[in-house]
Amino acid sequence: MSQLYQRVALIGLGLIASSMAHAMREKGLAGEIVGHARSAETRDTALEIGLVDAVYETAAEAVAGADLVVLCVPVGAMDKIAEEIATHLAPGATVTDVGSVKRAVIDAVGPHMPDGVHFIPGHPLAGTEQSGPRSGFATLFANRWWLFTPIEDTDSEALTRLKTLVEAMGANTDEMAPDHHDLVLSVVSHTPHLIAYTMVGVADHLRRVTHEEVIKYSATGFRDFTRIAASDPTMWRDVFLTNKEATLDILGRFTEELFMLQRAIRMGDGDMLHDYFTRTRAIRRGIIEAGQDTDAPDFGRGAPKKDA
Repeated sequence: MSQLYQRVALIGLGLIASSMAHAMREKGLAGEIVGHARSAETRDTALEIGLVDAVYETAAEAVAGADLVVLCVPVGAMDKIAEEIATHLAPGATVTDVGSVKRAVIDAVGPHMPDGVHFIPGHPLAGTEQSGPRSGFATLFANRWWLFTPIEDTDSEALTRLKTLVEAMGANTDEMAPDHHDLVLSVVSHTPHLIAYTMVGVADHLRRVTHEEVIKYSATGFRDFTRIAASDPTMWRDVFLTNKEATLDILGRFTEELFMLQRAIRMGDGDMLHDYFTRTRAIRRGIIEAGQDTDAPDFGRGAPKKDA
C-alpha cells in the first residue's frame, strides 16, 4: 500500500493513537507521524519508543502542516482541543476523531472547523482495557469495524481516502447516521460497560464476600466483568455524560428485562428461563460467525502454559 498522507498528527497518544501509529508505519501509509499529549511523561515515552517522529507540547503546534489530524482525546476534551487547533489547520486537511459518541463530538468539534477543512467523525470499534502510548499494537484494528458518521456536505474524496487508510490498517468500514450510531453503541458497548462497572461495584460493597474470595475464586463471568471495568475511567465518564439519553433508554430496557428474570426465578419458571437463554445464546453464536470473536472455551485469552 502506498503512502496516503504526508503528515499525520495524533492528538492524544493512548491505545488507539499508538495502534494507529504502529499500523501506519508497518504499512507505509504515512510519510511523517507527529503527536501531542498533555502529559510530559507521555510525550517522553512516545519519543523514547519511536511511536512518533516528533511530539509537541501543544495540539496547535502538532497539527501545523498535517493533512490528517486524528483527535484521540476523551469526548469531554474535544471542544477545547478543536478550538485550539482551528486556526492552525492546513487548508484541505482532514480532521477525524475516534470517540465512542458521535453527536456530542459533532456538536463540539464541528463549529470550530474552518472552511476548506474536512471534518469526518469516526469510531473504531476496537480496544483493550489498556491505555497509554505503550499499549498499542499494529493489529488492533484487524477485522474490526470502523464506523464513520459523515456530516452534511462531507467531501466524498476525503471520505474515500480516510476509509482507504483504515481499511489498509485492517479494519472494515461502514457509515451510519450520528444519532443511530449513539443508540447502537449504547446497546453493544456503553450499557454493557456500565453493567460491568456495577457488578464489580456490587462485589466491592458486599461485605459477606471478602476481597480475597472475589479475587481468588473469580469465575469466567466475573473475570470478564473486571476486564471491562478496568477501562479508562475518564473516557467512560465522558461517554455516559455525552450519550445520556440513549444510555438511559437502554438501561431502562435492561432493568425491565432484569425484573422479568427476577420474577421467573422467584416463581420457578424454568421454561421461561430456558427459552430466554436459548434466544440470547444465538446472539453469541452470531458474533462468532461474524468473525468478531472466537468460540474457544477461554474466550480468546489463550490457554495457560502447562508446566514442563
